[in-house]
Amino acid sequence: MSVPSTRQEPVAATRTGSAWIPVLVGLVGSLAVTAGSLSVGWLASTSPVNRWGWLIPWRTTESGVTTGTVVLVLGCWLMFWAWLRLGKVLRPFREGALRTVTLATALWTLPLLACLPIFSRDIFAYIGQGRLMLAGRDPYEDGISTLSNWFQLGTDTTWAETETPYGPVFLWIEQLVMSVTGPDDPDLAILLFRLAAVAGVVLTMAYVPRLARLLGTNGARAQWITVANPLFLISFVASGHNDALMVGLALAGVWFAATGRGLAGVLLVTASLGIKPITMVLLPFIGLLWAGRGAGWGRRFAYWSLTAGIAGAVMVAVGWLSGFGFGWLGVMLSTGTGSVPWSPIGILGEGARVVLGSLGLADGWVLDAFKAGGRLLSVLVVVWLMFRGRHEHLMQRMTWAFTALVVLSPIIQPWYLLWLLPFFAVIGIRGDWQLKWVVFTVAFFVAFGAADQLFVWQFLGIEEQLKRLATALSWACMAWILLLDPWTSSVMKEEWHVRPALRRLVTRRRGTAGTTAP
Repeated sequence: MSVPSTRQEPVAATRTGSAWIPVLVGLVGSLAVTAGSLSVGWLASTSPVNRWGWLIPWRTTESGVTTGTVVLVLGCWLMFWAWLRLGKVLRPFREGALRTVTLATALWTLPLLACLPIFSRDIFAYIGQGRLMLAGRDPYEDGISTLSNWFQLGTDTTWAETETPYGPVFLWIEQLVMSVTGPDDPDLAILLFRLAAVAGVVLTMAYVPRLARLLGTNGARAQWITVANPLFLISFVASGHNDALMVGLALAGVWFAATGRGLAGVLLVTASLGIKPITMVLLPFIGLLWAGRGAGWGRRFAYWSLTAGIAGAVMVAVGWLSGFGFGWLGVMLSTGTGSVPWSPIGILGEGARVVLGSLGLADGWVLDAFKAGGRLLSVLVVVWLMFRGRHEHLMQRMTWAFTALVVLSPIIQPWYLLWLLPFFAVIGIRGDWQLKWVVFTVAFFVAFGAADQLFVWQFLGIEEQLKRLATALSWACMAWILLLDPWTSSVMKEEWHVRPALRRLVTRRRGTAGTTAP
């Protein structure tokens, strides 16, 4: 006769299943993603990996590329299944859950370090920009195409004439990496850029639980939502996006500011905007955290001025040392070119163009007008949130200010969700429709990435067929995991709580109307 355990977490684990099953399934998925990337991941044409004899059939034959695509896509969805199942098993995320989530994330990360770039080719642009730095060029003015051999080193043609959108700190990282590897070893350069991104992942893993505990939310659950999900790991490790470092530094800065170390917070967030300038939006709220609870308007303005002065002095020094001045600021103020179909600006702009086109009216101005309007509206939202709201809601105000800047942009890349997700996770994502929205958004962008960025030799002539295959396979897996699988579908089926939320909203509105009526 067994003696019942007195600890709560093992009892829950026995009731819902073992955590080791999703951990191992996620590891298998990560290995499958890496294996599939060898077939359809991106390589520079000068890479010696192209000449590995055993790999050539997997990259140059229809059967090899098709098999690689299927393995890659299934690997992504095994990781997605493991993420959901791990969260289901660990609920309600008691003692020891944080250790399990962190261990699972580390195990799932390791195979992706050897992955060929997937979901994005931006990491090859880092190589080109590092070469620009070594050549003494200004990446804020010169495109990568001004260099010889730029295309053979893997850079997408969209970067050919495009100025860099990155901050001067990351330009130094790019220069350092290329000075270590030289211009003829893109594979080593990719590994080093990936390690820089992993440093950001480690910072995120360190500070998400700390911020969650500080704000009274469950640190293990916030960690699971943020870093264990496959979009995070694939985008920040396999793709090697520098956004990982930007987010990690920003979270560290917010934590230091929120715990009374304002100077360290300002310096860390300034380092973050040195990677990508968009985190400049956090600085006014860092100043408010530094000013402290109960600060009057005089103290608030004083700390805003101090925060701006420190950040400005650091960036002036960085600009002087790099020789590029404030070139990064002009790039940040630019709205970019084009839009994506899932951004609000893109949806509204395309809808307006369709209406104007049907009426025979000129529509060339529409997108620019909506982009300018979105930029103006985002600035107004940020300013409003700076001045309005209670101190205890400061993290929420900062999160929504950051969200406004991202959502009202015409370009919202899939990994931009990962800028915001840690902040929402630490302030609290409810298990109702809020978590379901996160799950569906992650699923949608995993499906999009698995089909959108496949390397297929043109002579095979099957790129479109493989995209359709990957899309169909992804949506079939998504339907099974979210709607049919008894081990994971309850995440989407249960606890929507939409009606109670609507009832509470109606009750509040009626109460407000009642108290303001004459």
